[in-house]
Amino acid sequence: MPLEVCMSREVPEPAVQMGYVVADLDAAIDHWVTRAGVGPWTVFRGVTLTGRYAGGDTVVTMDVAMGYTGELQIELMQITSSTPSPYTDAAGEPLVGPHHIAWIADDLDEALAAARSRGLEELFVAEGPGTRVAYVHSPAQPGVVFEYIQSAGMRAMLEYGIEQARTWDGSDPVRPIA
Repeated sequence: MPLEVCMSREVPEPAVQMGYVVADLDAAIDHWVTRAGVGPWTVFRGVTLTGRYAGGDTVVTMDVAMGYTGELQIELMQITSSTPSPYTDAAGEPLVGPHHIAWIADDLDEALAAARSRGLEELFVAEGPGTRVAYVHSPAQPGVVFEYIQSAGMRAMLEYGIEQARTWDGSDPVRPIA
């Protein structure tokens, strides 16, 4: 794409999240706290996403932790199901490592239409409590996954988490949500 076309385009909102699939959530949290100084971590156990992946219906369960570095949320996901999903390989084993970069979408359907118009393909579209998510990718760039998150409370949750991280004194690094 010519530079003048790139420069004339509207600048998107900054990405809000980097997601990682981890083998052991508690060990991953400890790593981020002790090696990177990132915390505190809000932990949700037993998160369920119901959606479509690779043309079929699927239900994925996972334990999730969210911490912040600056204004970027770090999401750690330990997959607890072996169902087909963008988090597992063909044998149902977790695809451990960097997974996605995410943006907030006020309207997920609009975000998906815009992504398709840019040549991206739907990988996974799902719903959880109060949230809709979609992953898109380009077969020309394997391993690069974009997520769009539609959630009424997402911006408030981000603001709260950023403030908690900014004022964190290093104590109480894990904060489970029941």
